[in-house]
Amino acid sequence: MTAEVPAATTRSRTGAIILARHGEPALSRKVRLNAEQYREFWAKYEVVGLSPGQSPPNLLADFAAGCGTLVASTRPRSIESAQKLAQGRDFACEAVLVEAPLPPPRWPSWVRLKPSTWGFIARFWWWYFNHHEGQETRCEAEGRAGEAADMLERLAAEGADVVVLAHGFFNYMIGRVLKRRGWKLAHSEGFKYWSTRRFVRTR
Repeated sequence: MTAEVPAATTRSRTGAIILARHGEPALSRKVRLNAEQYREFWAKYEVVGLSPGQSPPNLLADFAAGCGTLVASTRPRSIESAQKLAQGRDFACEAVLVEAPLPPPRWPSWVRLKPSTWGFIARFWWWYFNHHEGQETRCEAEGRAGEAADMLERLAAEGADVVVLAHGFFNYMIGRVLKRRGWKLAHSEGFKYWSTRRFVRTR
């Protein structure tokens, strides 16, 4: 008679989920803009690729080389970032990973700020005051972050690590979901270009 093996010993390994931000886009931030000009700036930011001459950092390259799945959002800056890491291998592109919108508040045209300042203000207005101008709301984006986490958990359940080339704030939103579901942030480089945040399953 064969003894029954406890479930804990037959459970396969769950891979890590590495959320990485794309490289630097080919769009200068050395400008000052009013609110309407920032809308135009963000629209361009969403469709441009990477600034030339970039190479992924060694740690991210190592994560990508050892992963089972490499996945990018459908934005050009993410796709080009993934191409630099893929080394010719296939990778998936998923619209569920695109960045949350950044509509700035409708302030007077004489208010001119750096794009990074506008980005902070627009995100604050969107997050706390539900300023979305008919685009995706915070509630809708949180639902999408849950869908993205579902997808990444399914991939990680296959046993190999998953590397995601997506966007700073939406990666943060996915990370919030993963933490609530029992994942631990084991490594973080913050949210700068090419940065990584590695999550491992704890329960």
